[in-house]
Amino acid sequence: MSTADVGRLAGYSPQQVRDLERLGVLPLAPRAANGYRRYDARHVIAARAYRALAEAIGPVAARTLLPALAAGPVDTAAARIDELHGDLVLERRRVHEALRGLDAVLAEAAEEYDDSDAMTIGELAQALGVRSSALRHWEREDLVRTTRSDGSGARSFGALAMTEARIAAALRAGGYGIPAIRSILEEVRAHGDAGDAQRILQQRLADLTRRSVALLAAAGLLHDLLTSMPAETHRD
Repeated sequence: MSTADVGRLAGYSPQQVRDLERLGVLPLAPRAANGYRRYDARHVIAARAYRALAEAIGPVAARTLLPALAAGPVDTAAARIDELHGDLVLERRRVHEALRGLDAVLAEAAEEYDDSDAMTIGELAQALGVRSSALRHWEREDLVRTTRSDGSGARSFGALAMTEARIAAALRAGGYGIPAIRSILEEVRAHGDAGDAQRILQQRLADLTRRSVALLAAAGLLHDLLTSMPAETHRD
């Protein structure tokens, strides 16, 4: 096959096919007498496997992982794919935990608060099951916006601050880092609706489903690639 043939069958441009070969994602193609590359079915399978793996774990990670899997023992490749599936399962579980936490947050946010309902940092930390130092850190990172009493200058968590803290706690339980939580809370503040955080997490679940399906496809194509490679390129 020509470079254009492989690109057409795998969904890439000829230049992308050459780049993938240069990066080691595709097996090195032999040259014909006229200097043109000569590809075969293995290159198409490898290109398709890379496309699916890149959709599942990202192109940078896929560029590193696919050549290693193709050249290594079959059991190592199978174990690594299992680990990737496990990572997606864990992330999905964390998102579900965050959604359950947000359900509780939204239910409480619907209740009316007055100034007497404000909490101290210790009270809120105990209610959320986190350390006071975590709340201070979230405040420094602009996840939670507190007020200060005129007299002592102590932090006071009003209705909005308590909602922000509960959202942050739910998302942290879901495995989200500070930058991601800040982005979600900015959306909540911009639209005045904590339900935006729920929609963001639902979108995250949909993305995880897409990645899981892509990883299934990548596993099947990797199997095809391993069985099509010459015996000396990998060990059983």
